[in-house]
Amino acid sequence: MNSIANKYSNVRVEFHILQSFPVTCLNRDDVGAPKTAVVGGVTRARVSSQCWKRQVRLAMRDFGVELGIRTKLISKLVKEACIKEGATDKQASDCGEKIEQIFIKKGNSEKNAEVSSAEEQSNEKTDTLLFLSRAETEKLAKAFKEKNFNPDEVIKQKDAKKQAKEIETILGKPNYSLDGLDIALFGRMVAQAANLDVEAAASFSHAISTHKVTNEVEFFTALDDFSDEQGSAHMGSLEFNSATYYRYIDLDLGQLYENLAGDELFPKAIEAFIKALYIAVPDARQKTQSGASPWDFAIIHVRKGQRLQLSFEAPVKSHDGGFLKPSIEYMKNELARKEKLSGSLFGKIAEFTFGEDENFSIDMLTDSIVSSVMG
Repeated sequence: MNSIANKYSNVRVEFHILQSFPVTCLNRDDVGAPKTAVVGGVTRARVSSQCWKRQVRLAMRDFGVELGIRTKLISKLVKEACIKEGATDKQASDCGEKIEQIFIKKGNSEKNAEVSSAEEQSNEKTDTLLFLSRAETEKLAKAFKEKNFNPDEVIKQKDAKKQAKEIETILGKPNYSLDGLDIALFGRMVAQAANLDVEAAASFSHAISTHKVTNEVEFFTALDDFSDEQGSAHMGSLEFNSATYYRYIDLDLGQLYENLAGDELFPKAIEAFIKALYIAVPDARQKTQSGASPWDFAIIHVRKGQRLQLSFEAPVKSHDGGFLKPSIEYMKNELARKEKLSGSLFGKIAEFTFGEDENFSIDMLTDSIVSSVMG
């Protein structure tokens, strides 16, 4: 770790969440069907970790977090920052292109003579996405300004790896406030400049249904308001399912503390993450198959030790008219069993249950978690 004494090393907040949705298609596969996985020999509904992570990241805006920018269009990002610093359009474009050619490798467009348009060439680049905070983009722009927006005076080396080292020197060691908190939480890898890598503080599992699920098909029609002919003007079909999902999210407090370089913004970062985690829902087909269901039940541990996730390997069976109640029973019993089996290695500092006491709101839960973390 870095020079800051990290009192949260190996301390984590673990979220075990049950969340039920009626007719939905929260996360689609390549043919538009709800994603699934085989767990315990039966098909389960699935929402990928990256799908829910993105929604959590975007939801943090609602809680005063200024997000970083994750893009392949790095030249445009740097260009806009340089213009704000007083560069002409041409100067800003040159500076942006200088940065882009370091980090974004050209793909098939250089090898394929049939690719002609600028848009097609842009689409032929590799899928590299560079993740920068506003402050980091401003550092680049200010470095160009100091050299009168002459990019060759800022990036002097010819070799791409050495150029990346020059960028590392300009940006310095990653250190995020609420400007770029999403980078501190979700991490960043920069293959050409390893010193810019940021280890993610948050870890998400794929959400899976606690029970067997079979996707169903909705057949639909649409009518033409101006047509005098009987019958539908359009017919189609969509797949959907309904499920109670188990979600596991781990927040590594030691890594977050390091990424934020200390205490000042640490509690606010935890608060924003928890509240975003509560409200974020994948947005696929939300206009036609609204899925706006919040958490039904959750057990949250503040622990010192290794991550501990449940598998729900044996699908729960419906009783009392649904899957939620048996899922809650299983989760309570299995977490208690794991705690006993882990003994001193479980390292529990605090435990919170959400969803049973209607007087214990998400605000109270958040305050309780932050208080237990901060001591």
